[in-house]
Amino acid sequence: MSEWGVALIAAGSAVAGSMVTGWFTRSAGVRQAEAAKHVGDRQADALIATVQATLDDQRNARVHDRRREAYARFVESAHRVELAGSREPVDLTELGHAIVMVRLVGPEPVALAASSYFSHLTQMLAAQADRNQLARLRERFHAAAADALAL
Repeated sequence: MSEWGVALIAAGSAVAGSMVTGWFTRSAGVRQAEAAKHVGDRQADALIATVQATLDDQRNARVHDRRREAYARFVESAHRVELAGSREPVDLTELGHAIVMVRLVGPEPVALAASSYFSHLTQMLAAQADRNQLARLRERFHAAAADALAL
């Protein structure tokens, strides 16, 4: 075989080898890119889950704080009316606002306990209420509020 023939075979082998190597390199690159995309997707999912958990915790803390404030305001207002026997319009108005807030912030067991206590308290003001029943209703509200805040 002549030198030209050997040179052509060598050049053809080099080109064919480069093509095969390039094909395998490209295939490996595509697999690596897909794997990197999959890892990136997992990292993004983890980040989203972390952010969502943080937002949920913050929302729950705000709800807890609102409930605690509403319950405390109701207890203070009811205490003023019940124990001090206040019939002052400002105290009665504040008690009315406080019961509305408790009903708004819930949950339902606390709102029901507060409503029963409020109803009996207003009956007491009309001298129609049993003081022992009023004390039981007050304690029921306190227990329901404590349960709601223990979440």
